[in-house]
Amino acid sequence: MSRVCQITGKSFMVGNNVSHSKRRTKRRFDINLFKKKFYLPEEDRWVSLRVSAAGLRMINKVGLLAALKGAKEQGFIANY
Repeated sequence: MSRVCQITGKSFMVGNNVSHSKRRTKRRFDINLFKKKFYLPEEDRWVSLRVSAAGLRMINKVGLLAALKGAKEQGFIANY
């Protein structure tokens, strides 16, 4: 399973390690992912998601059902 947020679609970024002598080597900046279970009272069931910290803030702001609907429209999750 790839390290992608199922709500926001965020994934890793690529950058450089820069040494004191300014030599650059490639590195990855991974995102802050959590595996969380959320309760959907509308459907009376639990949903397990891999969400980033930004995805958790979005769920707190707009609500779980609206966040899932937006993620499905944008193609980040197939079904919930």
